[in-house]
Amino acid sequence: MLDPSLSLGGVLHIAVAFDWGDEVDFSHAQRLAPAQFRPLARRPRTPPSIAYRPPPLRFTLPAVRMSLPPLGDVDVQCETTVFDFAAASVALHAPFQLEAKQLTDLAASLSEPTGLILAAKSASESLFQHLLPAIQRPCWSEFSEEYIVFQFPPGDSLPAPEVLLRDSPEWLASLIRLEAGPLSQQEINESLRLRLSYSPNDLLVPEWSAAVLIDRDCEETLQTIEFANLQLLEFRLTDERLDDQLVSAYELVHPLAGSWLGSWRSHAKPLRLLGDLKIEANAVFERTSNVLKLMGDQYLARLYRMLASRFHLDEWTQSIERSLAVLEGVYQALSDQSSRYRTEVLEIIIVLLIAFEIAMTWFGR
Repeated sequence: MLDPSLSLGGVLHIAVAFDWGDEVDFSHAQRLAPAQFRPLARRPRTPPSIAYRPPPLRFTLPAVRMSLPPLGDVDVQCETTVFDFAAASVALHAPFQLEAKQLTDLAASLSEPTGLILAAKSASESLFQHLLPAIQRPCWSEFSEEYIVFQFPPGDSLPAPEVLLRDSPEWLASLIRLEAGPLSQQEINESLRLRLSYSPNDLLVPEWSAAVLIDRDCEETLQTIEFANLQLLEFRLTDERLDDQLVSAYELVHPLAGSWLGSWRSHAKPLRLLGDLKIEANAVFERTSNVLKLMGDQYLARLYRMLASRFHLDEWTQSIERSLAVLEGVYQALSDQSSRYRTEVLEIIIVLLIAFEIAMTWFGR
């Protein structure tokens, strides 16, 4: 069992993802604000085939003043990474030197993300305003995704990873569950079920909301975590828009069931919106997948698959595909119904014209 009074040093990394619009013109953005391309950090274990395409832009921002009990009010380093599909990840970095018990208290204080989101938004608001001319259809979405990483350098007073997993699973689970209270054995086992080590001295244990990372040179790991967090945001945002479109589709179905005169054109605009949304959804899948392709058995690929499992990215993908299929079916039915009504109206008009000609012929004698 880890001594609650054991002093541990490390860095608290907080990543908050936002969506700023449709697309960013990087060449224009670099003229608006000082930035540098941020290639994927690599170590010997990372093959050159794994890289950002295209690499995102990295903007260094002024330090942010935050209240992080029990650290108190601290100045937090801040930077923003902007991808070409207009997703931005605001990274906050706060060094700490705390007792083990204080770290669980810190984790519990971060379970309510409102303060983190407000701090990240406040820090990047000025950058967003500067980049507006470079963003296609700029719109700061109300959605956000935050992720927390407790990074500890190996060695010093921290026990070896295998010792921590064996002797202090409750403490590790409390950090990544952002929970100061005791957890059941079932919750502890589930929290620590997915983990990854490259050497005996490093360890990553991710959960849905936070992770413990024991590593010293870990920039590539942090970047991969940020990217998976961005993907989750983009999938959530697309799914939400599709849900709204489904509600609109169902609202169209009922009025049209008892009306045929108003159905001729009422489906045209929603069908166009659906087409735009399908293109946008497919673009989200394509671009977020192609920016950083992590396939194979390399360390980063395994890391990404583990994060995707924790974030349920496959389930989000399936949900979006189902919504698109349902929407397409609804609007196709509306389109077919409208075509049928047109045919019936044309038949009535033809009958009336024939009757009119007969009447004119009869009365014209």
